[in-house]
Amino acid sequence: MAKGHKDKVAVITGAANGLGQAFAKRLAEDGVHVACVDIADASATAKMVEAAGRKAVAVKCDVGSEESVKTMAVEVGKTFDRVDIVINTAGIFPQTNLDTLDFATWRKIISTNLDGTFLVSMAFIPGMKKRGWGRIVSMSSSTLGSVVTGFVPYVASKAGIVGFTRAMATELGPHGITVNAIQPGLTKTPGAMGRPPRTGFKTMDEEFDAVAQMQAIKRAEVPDDLVGAASFLTSDDSAFITGQTINVDGGRVRS
Repeated sequence: MAKGHKDKVAVITGAANGLGQAFAKRLAEDGVHVACVDIADASATAKMVEAAGRKAVAVKCDVGSEESVKTMAVEVGKTFDRVDIVINTAGIFPQTNLDTLDFATWRKIISTNLDGTFLVSMAFIPGMKKRGWGRIVSMSSSTLGSVVTGFVPYVASKAGIVGFTRAMATELGPHGITVNAIQPGLTKTPGAMGRPPRTGFKTMDEEFDAVAQMQAIKRAEVPDDLVGAASFLTSDDSAFITGQTINVDGGRVRS
């Protein structure tokens, strides 16, 4: 177990299922109390946190809405007197054919993935600065280093998260706050399994199998493959690591 998690408080977005739920469960096992934030009902995740002996609250929030994020922060404040850790997991990844891509679709993806990361982080940075300790971890994507079609706004949003991470690390380093990003590969989450397969594949299982063959570790990625990185980057053990983006994708993309 990484050091420094005991009785810290985390806000984790996208916590209703998939990566966010896995992060909430792992951090709770590490000793962290968790605010489980999602546009969907995250009460099942909150129960997992409580089952690990930690305090939890489930809060509904549209991370792409400034007003919704402000309301969420107020709700979190009713249960916890501070927030030490933010993990920005909420995101959408619809396939978008470039020939039919419109501005409304572009804005929706950028708003959820990039604006949401900014808004949620900014809601809790003042408190972190006041206490002189904080951890912000955001989800980018290894698609940045992959040759895939149909994901222009998605890849743009995830590249923006890398830039956000680097710039914010500079701003917040003097205040004891680290800012890092994780780049997962194609991961077996409900969101990924629920979307249509990319062109050339008949099913998502077929797409997962093909991606696995491009990796050094030749199996499909699952949420539990990412929890160790999140645990480390939110701990005291990572106090001298900031502004970094770590690929956790079975060795598919090298950086």
